[in-house]
Amino acid sequence: MNEKKTKNLTRSFIEWGAIIGVILLLYVTGWHTEVMGTMQRGLLATGLIKPDIPTLSEDFPVASTEFYFARDDGRVISLAEFEGNVVFMNVWATWCPPCIAEMPSIQNLYNRVGSLENVSFLLVSLDEEFDRAIEFMARRNFDMPVYHFRSRAPGVYESTVIPTTYVISADGRLALEKRGLAKYDTDEFEQFIRKLAGE
Repeated sequence: MNEKKTKNLTRSFIEWGAIIGVILLLYVTGWHTEVMGTMQRGLLATGLIKPDIPTLSEDFPVASTEFYFARDDGRVISLAEFEGNVVFMNVWATWCPPCIAEMPSIQNLYNRVGSLENVSFLLVSLDEEFDRAIEFMARRNFDMPVYHFRSRAPGVYESTVIPTTYVISADGRLALEKRGLAKYDTDEFEQFIRKLAGE
């Protein structure tokens, strides 16, 4: 093998070794979720990934309210307690990069419509240790209400993908289901929520 090929091969090993080393370091330290989430947030900033907003004239299916959540104070509540409100429900986890990526847009939406009397936000964590979700929200200065499931999600809410977001109308119908990440702080989506809420 000539000297040039040897140098190229050595350089390739060093480059790949450095890349693999960085990847391993990110996984060992747990920073891979943060880094991947930040990269995906950049993708969301392009505005290309948004939920498809249905027209309000569509006949939405009736959403089941027979399942339960626990709040951070331990109180167990039913989805039925939000009857009469438009509910924005996001199912997420701290170990999910797309969930982390879309969280700032959900916080922005919450800042814009969360104070409306008949709009409720439920951020439902799938973390086995619920404290992780609470700590994540506090560390990021997100002030949205966080819950975790206390019963299995029925039928229409069963999703193998996270994040998954549901919007339930005030009359208890599933107005929107979005599997995967999306940008929710658009004017169009805000108007969708406001119209559902009768604003």
